[in-house]
Amino acid sequence: MHRSHSVGALPRLGDFTTSPRVLLLVAMAVLVGAGGGAAAWLLLRAIALVTNLVWFQTFSVAASSPATAAVNGWMAAAPALGGLVIGLMARFGSEKIRGHGIPEAIEAILIGESRMSPKVALLKPLSSAISIGTGGPFGAEGPIIMTGGAIGSLFAQCFSLSAAERKTLLVAGATAGMTAIFGTPIAAVLLAVELLLFELKPRSLIPVITACSVAVALRPLLIGAGPLFPFSGALDLPWWGLAMCVGAGVVAGLQSGLLTGLLYKAEDLFQALPLHWMWWPALGGLAVGLGGLIEPRALGVGYDIIADLLGGQPAATQVALILVVKSAIWIVALASGTSGGVLAPLLIFGGCLGWLEGQLLPGPAGAWALIGMAAMMGGTMRAPLTGVLFAVELTGDFALLGPLLMATGAAYAVTVLLLKRSILTEKIARRGQHIVREYSVDPFELLRVGEVMVRDVDTLPGAMRVDAAIAYFSDGEPRHKSYPILDEASRVIGMVGRGDVLRWRAAGGVDGETLFERRSDASVVVGYADETVSALADRMAADDIGRVPIVERGSMRLVGLVSRKDLLRIRRTARAAEERRTATFKARRAAVNPNGRAPTAA
Repeated sequence: MHRSHSVGALPRLGDFTTSPRVLLLVAMAVLVGAGGGAAAWLLLRAIALVTNLVWFQTFSVAASSPATAAVNGWMAAAPALGGLVIGLMARFGSEKIRGHGIPEAIEAILIGESRMSPKVALLKPLSSAISIGTGGPFGAEGPIIMTGGAIGSLFAQCFSLSAAERKTLLVAGATAGMTAIFGTPIAAVLLAVELLLFELKPRSLIPVITACSVAVALRPLLIGAGPLFPFSGALDLPWWGLAMCVGAGVVAGLQSGLLTGLLYKAEDLFQALPLHWMWWPALGGLAVGLGGLIEPRALGVGYDIIADLLGGQPAATQVALILVVKSAIWIVALASGTSGGVLAPLLIFGGCLGWLEGQLLPGPAGAWALIGMAAMMGGTMRAPLTGVLFAVELTGDFALLGPLLMATGAAYAVTVLLLKRSILTEKIARRGQHIVREYSVDPFELLRVGEVMVRDVDTLPGAMRVDAAIAYFSDGEPRHKSYPILDEASRVIGMVGRGDVLRWRAAGGVDGETLFERRSDASVVVGYADETVSALADRMAADDIGRVPIVERGSMRLVGLVSRKDLLRIRRTARAAEERRTATFKARRAAVNPNGRAPTAA
């Protein structure tokens, strides 16, 4: 009797492939979410501690800013010394601490099977605290995404989990940390979908939601309750005034493209320096210090700047100076490879330009500042939904939801069309990795095998002698790589290919043996017309098989065959659906009246 590798009864297909194992991930996500929240609390305290020690020579974890320190030579020296320490930590600790964190998290997910080392979990927040505490113009979100992700990854590595499950817990830790710092759980979940998960499945989404929920529940106990930047503003615009929101988004998109381009030009300049990269953060820190002498408020995270833009009355000249100086020192410092996040600076850059635009546009300038923040974040990170919800949750103001969506969508369109890579993926691309961030439905999941199989199949009879089969493959005529073998009832009993024939010819001694006698006891992978193409393609890939006979369930009677060429044809058809353009109604008119003249009565 022959043996076959089959899938048995037709599985019950559904909208999702999630199994009850997701409940295990949910339970783990509760702990990871708590760990991400605790890491956020520790990071903020570490930043405050370093800031107070460096600028005010006090041992305190109370919030403070370098902007209020004395303007003297120390303001130029402190960031450079901080950069030197970070360079040493990166060289002799872990190079993974360089940069703003999100590209490194993406790289770990896509390339490193979501495995992070304990060094990263320890050194990343420490280096970021030193960088920001000594005046670096960065935010804490990138480092906490990296740190929370490392916590989730390390926790996952303690158990027997797949790479996909480790990824889920890594992202759960990352988004929990972001939620704890900013109080933006919905935006954090959207950030996971748009940037980190590279999928939209309940298996990963439910644990991430769980972790963010835990973090937002713990936030009042760890950091504080309520929006980080309370704001209540509205734009009383006519319907045509919404074009101003689109215009603000376009400007933010152009601003984003300019800053991204300048950042990587600066990185190229650092690459050309005849110095080891360990020294680069010190040079970047020196630039930060010199910028601080010009505008002290450009140093540090700058949350006070965001609050002023939304609800204060800053001078236009000061806002313009902050925008120019902070942009310049941020570009140089980040290009040098120091440690720090990009989200808070992006909010400040977009907010400053939006506030300045608000001096010429109707409505409060703070509302335009918020629109600029969301547009800058969504366009630069290529995460428009995250940008919109982040602005709403950060301020607690839903009145601007429509203008925020329009502006962020416009910025997103501009940056996607202007730049092939985002500020996050360009760094990964420079390391030789290609990142695709477009989600689509797998056409293999939509088709059944019966829709793509070849029905007129060339076969060989089981009664055929082995020596005849050898001659058949060796007669110089074009042949398939393999053929199904059928018995008298047209049932598949095996497959025979060129490789089999070559082995038989080399071994000799066929002695009148038939294909049935040679192959009927061998296992054969088969498919079924009513299963999805994806299920069959997975088996073909797992067994490295190029041609699979398609049989009736139970009887094993041959009904068709699927080859790799058929699968590639599906891919080609899907591609053609993207590229082929037709005017349906125009084509119908041409079909009815091909001569282009009005039809006449008979």
